[in-house]
Amino acid sequence: MKLMIASDIHGSRYYAQKIVERFNAEKADKLVLLGDIYYHGPRNPLPKDYAPMEVANLLNPIADKLIVIQGNCDSEVDQMISKFHFVKEAMLLIDGKKIMLTHGHILNKDNLEMGAYDVLAYGHFHIDFMERKDGVLVINPGSVSLPKENSVSGYITIENNEARQHFLNGDIKRVEKI
Repeated sequence: MKLMIASDIHGSRYYAQKIVERFNAEKADKLVLLGDIYYHGPRNPLPKDYAPMEVANLLNPIADKLIVIQGNCDSEVDQMISKFHFVKEAMLLIDGKKIMLTHGHILNKDNLEMGAYDVLAYGHFHIDFMERKDGVLVINPGSVSLPKENSVSGYITIENNEARQHFLNGDIKRVEKI
């Protein structure tokens, strides 16, 4: 199974389109969105081509391929325009490895559940990274639409017990074994 993981679209039609295009190009089985899909949040500027309904129109046709985590900017009303469900967190078992998916505002590299999973994937902070902490591979694709602190728009793929951090054009930035 191949996962593609992105986060923090924040209502940008432009970046949602780029993620859907990369998902198709990657030929991934599932697209994981780690929260903050439609609303930009009170502390963030409006992202490029802010159009939450158009983001829904891009994502709804692939609803059966989505795993969507509810972020701190996602609300119950967001589900009214979505043909997919938002979940608080999810645990996947892929190639014998436990992968925890969450938004990151609660569970993150500073708040790990030791021994509960092999990979912790989250967004929220808009800063991309991959690092090991206490035996866990902690990954964050950053924000595709509003990256911070010299991060770039991108995503992560997981396949064959490897996590690959990608630039938005698909080029690989970093690879880590799980």
